[in-house]
Amino acid sequence: MKLYNTLTKKVEEFIANDKKLVTMYTCGPTVYYYAHIGNLRTYISEDVLEKGLKYLGYNVKRCMNITDVGHLTGDGDTGEDKLMTAAKKEHKSVLDIAKFYTEAFLKDLERLNIKKPEIISPATENIDFYIKMINKLLKDGYAYESGGNIYFDTSKFSKYYELSGRSKDDLLLAVRDDVEADNNKKNPFDFGLWFTNSKFKDQELKWDSPFGHGYPGWHIECSAIAIRNLGEYLDIHCGGVDNIFPHHTNEIAQSECYLGHKWCNYWVHMEFLNDKSGKMSKSKGDSKDLNSLIEKGYDPIVYRYFCLQSHYRKVLVYSLESLDMATNAYNKLKSKIKNLKNNSSGDIDYSKVKEYQDKFKEAFSNDMNTSLMLTCLYDVIKSDLNNNTKLYLIEDFDKVLSLSLLEDEKISKELENYISEKIALRNEAKKNKDYSLADSIRDELLSKNIVIKDTREGTTFEIRK
Repeated sequence: MKLYNTLTKKVEEFIANDKKLVTMYTCGPTVYYYAHIGNLRTYISEDVLEKGLKYLGYNVKRCMNITDVGHLTGDGDTGEDKLMTAAKKEHKSVLDIAKFYTEAFLKDLERLNIKKPEIISPATENIDFYIKMINKLLKDGYAYESGGNIYFDTSKFSKYYELSGRSKDDLLLAVRDDVEADNNKKNPFDFGLWFTNSKFKDQELKWDSPFGHGYPGWHIECSAIAIRNLGEYLDIHCGGVDNIFPHHTNEIAQSECYLGHKWCNYWVHMEFLNDKSGKMSKSKGDSKDLNSLIEKGYDPIVYRYFCLQSHYRKVLVYSLESLDMATNAYNKLKSKIKNLKNNSSGDIDYSKVKEYQDKFKEAFSNDMNTSLMLTCLYDVIKSDLNNNTKLYLIEDFDKVLSLSLLEDEKISKELENYISEKIALRNEAKKNKDYSLADSIRDELLSKNIVIKDTREGTTFEIRK
């Protein structure tokens, strides 16, 4: 297995600390709103990595955090507390907001066939461990108190810029004019470990600590949750490329200074999902979550298929047209597999099975090349193997791809509602003699392979494969 390691800036052989168990940590969501489809692309890639490692024969123990105690925007520890802002907007408590959007996130994982991590740990459940880590960092001289807050002193960690590949001077030049300076810090890139005195005077969630009544900085959360649940030596840490600096950089600094040794061997980062204008994100006001795709008639598994067509380290350009193309390709794939199921024949040729499994493993081991993994799937379907051997391999590959390839066709409630609403709008348009609108609705449905038919009993539909 070879993976690109952000720490070493090269593709290298993966060697686990423990041959019997791979420990894997993935940064979870900040639960102040529905997960953006750009973030969901990262979770899909992480899911393939976990399942692929298991396919190769590794045991994997995976942990993910849930940030339910604020998450500051901007560079460092400035900006707004996203959970507080959402709570005020929706007139709910911070914990109510966190609970609602945590459940929504878990539902998104299920709809995308993403395996729920073995360990999911909310930030609010680990206050005691943050305090333990901060105490030791203070004792060992890596942290300091200033203005009522506790900060990590980045000048004390010589490898601080190793992950990002940047330098102090580069970062100072890159700092935006709109970033508010924290005058309590000794150095601009020191970061908060615990706040008792901050701009958030009405912070809802606070705890008693040796440093005063306050709340943790968001960087300390992932380090503490990973160390508590996965031990002192971590194999793989995943996340989006936007987390490289400062979040993952700060994780390494505080973790290694706390532990006294190297913490994580492989840092795996997933690239952005962009539209034609550039990076998509909630902070830009792009409310593109999974629900918005479903409301437009797209199957969540089609979005997973769309993501798997591209390598995780390449920027993926999103558009409704590209999703339409993915829908057509996925439906054709399912149609071919359905035909195999309806015409099953022959004994499973296990010698050929191994040959194709080896190709699939090689594709995954090539820095998780999902596009090549899909090619292996299509090679099986196009091959001269008998149908039962093909079906065996399709089921086997789908343990990693998780595209519901052998599941019988069924229409989700969300898709059924979408079609019903469109038919009602079309009928109203026809009643008002707005035939242009009626035709556009029909064409919109047809672009998703939904064919509508007007009968004496009313308008019906079928999904065309």
